[in-house]
Amino acid sequence: MNRKDYIFKHFDENRDYMNQRVQEGIEAHRKGDFSLEILHQDGTPATDVKIHAKLKKHAFLHGANCFMLDEMETREKNEAYKEAFPKVFNLATLPFYWTDLEPEPGKPRFAKDSPKVYRRPAPDLCLEYCDEKGITPKLHCLNYDQWGPLWVPEFDIPEIKRLLEKRIREIAERYADRIPGIEVINEVLCPYKRQDYRRSTAFFWEDDLVDWSFEIARKYFPKNELIINEATREAWFTRQRQRSAYAAVIEQALKHGTSIDAIGMQFHMFNQLPDEERESCPFLDPIRLYEVMDFYWERYHKPLQVTEITIPAYSNEKEDEEIQAKLMEYLYSIWFSHPAMEAAIYWNLVDGYAAFAPLGDMKAGENYYHGGLLRFDMSKKPAFDMLEELFHHRWHTEEKIQADEKGCAAFRGFYGDYEITVEKNGKCVKLDTALTRDQKHARLILAE
Repeated sequence: MNRKDYIFKHFDENRDYMNQRVQEGIEAHRKGDFSLEILHQDGTPATDVKIHAKLKKHAFLHGANCFMLDEMETREKNEAYKEAFPKVFNLATLPFYWTDLEPEPGKPRFAKDSPKVYRRPAPDLCLEYCDEKGITPKLHCLNYDQWGPLWVPEFDIPEIKRLLEKRIREIAERYADRIPGIEVINEVLCPYKRQDYRRSTAFFWEDDLVDWSFEIARKYFPKNELIINEATREAWFTRQRQRSAYAAVIEQALKHGTSIDAIGMQFHMFNQLPDEERESCPFLDPIRLYEVMDFYWERYHKPLQVTEITIPAYSNEKEDEEIQAKLMEYLYSIWFSHPAMEAAIYWNLVDGYAAFAPLGDMKAGENYYHGGLLRFDMSKKPAFDMLEELFHHRWHTEEKIQADEKGCAAFRGFYGDYEITVEKNGKCVKLDTALTRDQKHARLILAE
């Protein structure tokens, strides 16, 4: 059996089920019937006007990490990166890893001109870029115990908590009003040992790890969306329902009154190529994917996010890159169609800059998977084109309509931010409005 046969086996076997859920889900959960009311400044209806409604930004968040923002080895590559990112993404995950954000105690690298750390651009630089491109920022993450600085004590839990609260307070004071989504804690089921980092601190093993982290996060981020996040296998292995490990963590936290707003689920297909059929393919099954999402949604009634996605190509061979693109189409369609899913966030945009590998070494670390959407030379892969096709063409709204005698017009479209062009007597006026699940009517005033 060749790679294409086993990769798409479950999609082919369950194609009718997948297609039905995708089509019905997108129509029911990503689109709405909208109405516009166009008025003159004196409140009278603007009659006999032509309206062009164009979706500019999906309400559904589709993003990637921006860890390589101004981090590449040439100016040309940096500019290409900044140009490519907003073509397929409307969200950026910003790096707030404690070990790199505050390598020296009391000297956090918030400012744009902070000393460089590879794959860890300063938050102010990232936010400046997000503001410029209209990209929604997301914070990753407040407490990732395994990635704390070595100057944090290993066994003194009261001191660890004091330092963590100080870190969270300082981040909130600077960014609570600018970053809506906050990953509070990451990979609580995955203690790590690495040569260049100390193993998890003693706090990792404490019963209040999750509850305390969310309590402190809510104290300083009262209005933000607080997200829990977990690794791929732990997040998607819910066949035992509430007996699965991640479900047990969430269940216990919610019973304690922990204010989890959204559930994060990674989707890194980090398996060596010889193991792919055995290890990855069980997760590449539309029935299983929907079952898992249905389980979380029906049990906890919390929004879901696919927080970190890597779909491997393993090489730059034409067939391997085409497989990656087809998997992107299937998986993003499934996630986009589910009522609970609010975000699908890819991980590395460009090959050759992934974790645990020297720059450009495609045999080391996570570079091995060739999981980027652009090649190391910044040329586009079919997977990049696929995301652009999905979010800017297949799942896109652009309607031309005529207002009635009351200045009203209606259309059906995808939820998101719209540019409304109103034409009357040969003159065009552009207006912006959001049309969402909770706001399906917009009253627009013409500047005259």
